[in-house]
Amino acid sequence: MIKKSFRITSEKGIHARPATALVNVAMAYECDITLSALRRTVDFKSIMGVMALGIYSGTTIEIKCDGKDEQEAMDALTDTLVKQGLGKEL
Repeated sequence: MIKKSFRITSEKGIHARPATALVNVAMAYECDITLSALRRTVDFKSIMGVMALGIYSGTTIEIKCDGKDEQEAMDALTDTLVKQGLGKEL
């Protein structure tokens, strides 16, 4: 299992469009991926779960990947978060 923390820097937080992009990245991998924020944890492959967190600018999130392709999944999610200007790694 690997995990990383990020601070959300996007003014609008993780709203529908970036949440969809991140969930689509997560769904491309077999490993279990969870997203934790605001004292709650959801399956990162569930758009409803991610949207229900209500992640706003300044929120610290933690991503955990566990499974055979965990490193590839984490690298792809990190790349997506940073390239879209959503957050920065802590």
